Amino acid sequence: MDAAANRRDMLRHAGASVVAGIGLGWAGGAAASASDADLVVHNARVYTVEPGQPRAQAFAVKTSRFVAVGANDEIKGLIGPKTRVQDAQGMTITPGFIDCHNHAPGDTLLYEVLVGNPFEVEFVTIDSIVGKMTARARVTPPDTWVEGYFFDDTKVKDGRQLDVHDLDRVSTTQPVAVHHRGGHTSFYNSRALAMAGVTAATPDRPSGTYDRFPDGSLNGRVTDRARDVFEKVGLRVTYDQGEQARRDIEGMAHISRMFARYGLTGVCHQGGPLRAIEAIRADGRLLHRVNYEAFDDVLEPMIRAGVTTGLGDEWLRLGATGEHVADGSFSERTMAMSVPFPGRADGYKGNVTETQEALNAWTERVHRAGIQVNCHANGDVAIDHVLTAYERAQSLYPVKDARWKITHCSLATPPLIARIKALGVTPALFSTYAYYNGDKFHFYGEALMRHMMPYRDLLDAGVPVCAGSDFDPGPFSPLMALQAMVTRTGWNGETWGANQKITVDEAIRVHTLNGAFDTREEAIKGSIAPGKLADYVVLADDPHTVDPSRLKDIEIVRTVVGGEVSYQR
Repeated sequence: MDAAANRRDMLRHAGASVVAGIGLGWAGGAAASASDADLVVHNARVYTVEPGQPRAQAFAVKTSRFVAVGANDEIKGLIGPKTRVQDAQGMTITPGFIDCHNHAPGDTLLYEVLVGNPFEVEFVTIDSIVGKMTARARVTPPDTWVEGYFFDDTKVKDGRQLDVHDLDRVSTTQPVAVHHRGGHTSFYNSRALAMAGVTAATPDRPSGTYDRFPDGSLNGRVTDRARDVFEKVGLRVTYDQGEQARRDIEGMAHISRMFARYGLTGVCHQGGPLRAIEAIRADGRLLHRVNYEAFDDVLEPMIRAGVTTGLGDEWLRLGATGEHVADGSFSERTMAMSVPFPGRADGYKGNVTETQEALNAWTERVHRAGIQVNCHANGDVAIDHVLTAYERAQSLYPVKDARWKITHCSLATPPLIARIKALGVTPALFSTYAYYNGDKFHFYGEALMRHMMPYRDLLDAGVPVCAGSDFDPGPFSPLMALQAMVTRTGWNGETWGANQKITVDEAIRVHTLNGAFDTREEAIKGSIAPGKLADYVVLADDPHTVDPSRLKDIEIVRTVVGGEVSYQR
């Protein structure tokens, strides 16, 4: 079969034939002529993230790209009779923010039961969770799953864990699950446990646990891959092809609006419905640039067809793999560490979710296929496993500038950072966690937190670390992320690992130009410079001058993608 037929086969079997319509768009070249600019913005505080010209007052845009950046008088000379002119009135402009790890769950936000606040710190009660779940149970058929999302175990007013008895109040005849927003733990009722055959005698696995009350009975909390047994039991609500497509499309349009509202112009999607992305692009509702990180349903056909990282254009591009999970969660305290979790009498060190041998084989296969490799690793043990797999694959099949990616890369000690630098790894660290999840840092203690989410150490080592919110698990507000990186102080006022603080300028670069580097697009976006895509954000206040504890409260005035407004207050 020829290459073209292989590619068609890949797209058809992936359910993603829309990728053929992405095209091979502008990937570089000379900037357009600056005469008769389409848009001129002046009287601004422009932070360009360009070392040679870090500050400017104005810029001009033509055919979706910056064509000139400089002083007011320089740029005003490019105004023609049809040029749109905007007086920024001293407001601050930065490049558009880029989120390098986001699950983009628009359909969940629109259609599922949300038992916590996806975007802000908000405490809920167990009764409110039970009430929402009970309302859904009443309209759910027998033996069909009743599920809730965006639960956060440290943001419950009751001051205790959700448990099996709480969920038994929802239903004793239907399987019930509440999923932690971190994505690695779920809470089940008695009916779900019974249907899955999980009892007090069921042993834990190396890759996940069935947690218990002090008396040894099941408390309903199940971690990581121990949850696999629940996927095989019970019924789930399904929709016909037309309704499912509609939900996918409306969900994707919704999350795109939310991204624009918070100042994101580029997002690395962890899988998701490609057809829906292309559909909202076709009808003008795609408001952010998508770097699509494929899981097996798309990744395997890509490999068979010889499709490599980079296919697409500046709006929709195939990127690295989806996160290949090597261990558990930071926020849910299941990540694989070399030392026990502080305060745990049982010596628990977290969950390793894949053997080194399996990780080696997967990494080598994807690397040889010409696809950027991306693994999820939180703990130092998991980071070591992933680096070992990367080093092995690179030695067997050397590739210049492979740009290996590690998602989260949370507990990175100096020896690990040295290996990261030597191999050319781009880590996508949690961006908003130091603020949103500051209430979980005490589970690790200061000694570990000095090496956790180590922005300072990575930047000092010359590693182009980027920002990944991991939404659902963390809110995706870039301004909350800036505050987290700059202060290392949580919503509760506690500061942990202050040695990892970075400056405002560094935090902006992490969330812009370094994000573009992660997706191999630093030549066309991530900073404000002639020839680059005109993606930028207008802020009501200057992040350099406001109280650092108020960075997250700066108002997004306008988000612009390719010179066109995607959000305006």
